[in-house]
Amino acid sequence: MYKYSEELEIAISAAIEAGDEIMDVYNNTEDINYEKKSDDSPLTIADKRSHNKIISFLEKTGINIISEESKSVRYEDRRDWEEYWLVDPLDGTKEFIKKNGEFTVNIALIKNNKPLLGIVYCPTHETLYYNDHEKNVFKKVGDDITTLNKRKSVNESTEGLRVVVSRSHMSEETSDYVNKLIKPKLISCGSSLKFLYIADNRADIYPRFGPTMEWDTGAAHSILNALDIQVINLDTGRELSYNKENLLNPYFIIKA
Repeated sequence: MYKYSEELEIAISAAIEAGDEIMDVYNNTEDINYEKKSDDSPLTIADKRSHNKIISFLEKTGINIISEESKSVRYEDRRDWEEYWLVDPLDGTKEFIKKNGEFTVNIALIKNNKPLLGIVYCPTHETLYYNDHEKNVFKKVGDDITTLNKRKSVNESTEGLRVVVSRSHMSEETSDYVNKLIKPKLISCGSSLKFLYIADNRADIYPRFGPTMEWDTGAAHSILNALDIQVINLDTGRELSYNKENLLNPYFIIKA
């Protein structure tokens, strides 16, 4: 089996250098200006600088790329792709604009419509999460690298479950779900960090009753899968899949 070791190293370097581009804007701009895209989501110069940096790295691999900030690729042109990079150059732009530090760089390698490699970098904390092709998961903070271990599964009937919810996208359906749990402990967080709270045993459940795109989830999904944690499509009861004709994800739930 091909190990993708070189591709992983390239993607890690891309994520870290993209984080440097983001932090240059974050630290040197008092009020962050942004424009609105067609879906009303914000776009900043940091999104663009991060995107350009990541693309400059990933192009070296010769693998196709889908990025939130790239021109969209027609389904007819991508549906037969065996593998491709899936990129969100700045996940959590609203949190970036608010300057609360809860944003990430997300890079995934999708193979046969499933996440194989995932790299998530939180530049404000210089914290990197990634998995390799053998399902090893690593957390790197500064120069310190640790291996994340698989977790015991949780049951929704357990009292005091830690439920991570979106800081900027709390929905009525999410509130209804949380209210059915027994004395849950809510944790609010932005970006793909919510997935990583599950991976890092800082939360137990993440219900997502709101819109996300494939590039929002691919990298962190890969990390969770490497820990034998699934991201379940609430419509089908099966795992989220990728490279759909419409790149919008269905609602999903993650349970450790």
